[in-house]
Amino acid sequence: MKAGEMDAQRMLANKAVALIFEKESLRTRVSFEVGIAQLGGHPIFLEQETIGMATRESVHDIAQVLSQYAVLIVARTFKHQTCIQLGESASIPVINAMTDVLHPCQVLADALTLQEMGKFSPETKIVFVGDGNNMANSWLEMAQKFPLDLTVCCPAGYEPHPEILEQARSSRVSNVRVVQDPNVAVQGADVVYTDVWFQVRGGPDDTRRLNIFRHYQVNKQLMSRANRDCLVMHRLPANRGEEISSEVLDGKQSIALFQAQNRLHVQKGIMSYLLASR
Repeated sequence: MKAGEMDAQRMLANKAVALIFEKESLRTRVSFEVGIAQLGGHPIFLEQETIGMATRESVHDIAQVLSQYAVLIVARTFKHQTCIQLGESASIPVINAMTDVLHPCQVLADALTLQEMGKFSPETKIVFVGDGNNMANSWLEMAQKFPLDLTVCCPAGYEPHPEILEQARSSRVSNVRVVQDPNVAVQGADVVYTDVWFQVRGGPDDTRRLNIFRHYQVNKQLMSRANRDCLVMHRLPANRGEEISSEVLDGKQSIALFQAQNRLHVQKGIMSYLLASR
């Protein structure tokens, strides 16, 4: 897909793909829309304000109606269960374009990026630093499929989803650790990954949470404990000065833009795979 060798097949020629987005988006929306166009298809962008999912019309009915028009549904929803409901009700494939629990398209792009750089192997020490959020959960799901050396470092009370963590450990595919001290976690790291600390802002706990997380910022001082050629990853968007310093995000070790670029190619691969499997 990245070489453009598959575009000529036009897997989506004269076909429509419905994109249901409850959340704002830059990379996910643009990469899917560009990918659909490059595969010959027509993206239909549906905002929550337009369709009123679960308010104006049920999730079940929306999934069934869209199945009559489109060949794929791409869903970016607040609640993971909404995405599950779409998948259960639709007669066409539903792609999770991010929920509060998982972000699978992103972690696949991350894996491709590391593979291209020769750092996607059991010998590569990957350290996720920050909130045990949907990205941490997605890395744990990845660790169930590919042998990795994965450390998740987060404050007490902000650990990844317990069931997903247990599944990653019980699969025995990867070496998985959860620690609290970021200085210990990044020691000898080959890859340091971070993400926004918490999605919802403006609440009374913001100051308290920022005080808890400030020791988890990926900055020059923390990176000095990692290997000298350690790569820095961030799915973007970033809150500069919070989970990561601008100096590190814009530095030579950062591969955030490569991750963003690979979203396009991975998602084209996902869509083509799903269509070919039908």
